Amino acid sequence: MFNIDSSEFLLVALVALVVIGPKDLPKAMRVVGYWVGRARAVGRQFRAGFDEMVREAELEEMEKKWKAENERIMREHPMIPPPPPEPASIGHAPADGAPVTSHEPSHADASHDDHPPVMVEQPRVVPGGPHEAPAADSKASS
Repeated sequence: MFNIDSSEFLLVALVALVVIGPKDLPKAMRVVGYWVGRARAVGRQFRAGFDEMVREAELEEMEKKWKAENERIMREHPMIPPPPPEPASIGHAPADGAPVTSHEPSHADASHDDHPPVMVEQPRVVPGGPHEAPAADSKASS
């Protein structure tokens, strides 16, 4: 990190031994170690806070992109509400006496629609779940 060679470190240790003395050197090393640890903790905390700010900024940017993409998709494929249901006229004859005919939409009428119907496969429900044996098998084994 600081590019200190072993010879330079040995020189610093020798100077510290001469200046501080052999009696107080262990205490001085503990104090230096304490402050180095505190400095590293502050550095980790600063880095964690900075990383959190970067993550939040990236998340906001992604949310803006997702919102813009969602708006683009909604513009390209607008949701068309279904037409309101026609009132039932069964049993009511017109005033001129003409027979009442009800027009049921057929598949031929739906073919000119802009959006084809969506087919969805019905889910299969297995009774009892994967770990429970079916009731017929449990009776047969008894």
